[in-house]
Amino acid sequence: MKQPTLQRVAILGSTGSIGTNTLDVLARHAQRFEVFALTAATQVDLLQQQCLQFEPRYAVMASAAHAAQLAERLKGAGLRTEVLGGEAAIAEVAAHAEVNAVMAAIVGAAGLAPCLAAARAGKRLLLANKEALVVGGEFFLQAVRSGGATLLPIDSEHSAIFQSLPEDPAVWNERVDKIILTASGGPFRTRDPRTLREVTPEQACAHPNWVMGRKISVDSATMMNKALEVIEARYLFGLAPERLEVVIHPQSVIHSMVQYTDHSVVAQLGTPDMRVPIAYGLSWPERMTSGAAPLDFHALAAMTFEPLDAPGHAERYAGIHLAWEALRGPAGTTAVLNAANEVAVAAFLERRIRFDQIHAVNLQTLATVVPQTPTSLEDLLALDAQSRRAAQQCILRLPQ
Repeated sequence: MKQPTLQRVAILGSTGSIGTNTLDVLARHAQRFEVFALTAATQVDLLQQQCLQFEPRYAVMASAAHAAQLAERLKGAGLRTEVLGGEAAIAEVAAHAEVNAVMAAIVGAAGLAPCLAAARAGKRLLLANKEALVVGGEFFLQAVRSGGATLLPIDSEHSAIFQSLPEDPAVWNERVDKIILTASGGPFRTRDPRTLREVTPEQACAHPNWVMGRKISVDSATMMNKALEVIEARYLFGLAPERLEVVIHPQSVIHSMVQYTDHSVVAQLGTPDMRVPIAYGLSWPERMTSGAAPLDFHALAAMTFEPLDAPGHAERYAGIHLAWEALRGPAGTTAVLNAANEVAVAAFLERRIRFDQIHAVNLQTLATVVPQTPTSLEDLLALDAQSRRAAQQCILRLPQ
């Protein structure tokens, strides 16, 4: 039997939860995959450990100062690993000629440039950075098409949708009635909305089902993560925004669904473990073991569903409807929303604003910034910077 060709993988954001889960999956299939490059922002200690275990060809830190620290730590270890520093180096390893697949797991708009580099270089792009599509929109999709890249979603919801759709994208629009994204509802699904102003960063980061980074955990608590996922689904699957629906499913067993024109529904189920969509993206169109526990139907509690307009949800999840509003706006509006939310969440985590003020910052920034259609990466970065400045000004004007 012919052995499969060794696939070389670059992991952008290897020290985050997606990155560490990806390395766990790759370690289970060392005969199929080689860790070619690892990148991180500031976590020198963890990247050092990953280099010692996987010995990538390249290790890249976002800044030269952190790269120098890592290089000093690895000196004398006898590794083949070359340490690089700077954002340009991250984009370079993403587009490297020897790389087959790129796991794009850098959080936020910072991941846009290396995602574009990988797309233009025609890589298998495993997209865990939803901001590439939320910020990049049609401009990013054009880079994917022109580069001949293969774009595969890694978010559990979008992977579930992808697995539930027909194999031929050409028939999606005619056969599919709507896409239904599920949302856990986060840690405050049953909390009295009047008490949300008292929420602490620690409470907002305590997700009931998933282990995630602090920023995405807060997004889950406000449901802004679902707003961004609606936007991502619009660009990934090409359906009109009104054919995208969100339903709250607290158990996080059904990861998302597709309703067809005959009103049959195809859903993807599984334990809430990111290694499942990661393994699927790495092995597609095949499947391979992920390390996740199988779903035990005998022990499974009842599965429940709640509409977004259930009592109290309008106050708990005010931001979710900004997805459709941004998609109806001029090109670039989704980038404005993303930038505003990143600034607002950072301010909340730094205890500069209250939890319930995150939505106010997003709303005011959308009202302040009217984008021009971006036609280049420079346009997108300029719009992102403009939106961040506007969001900071909105924070300064908030009542204490």
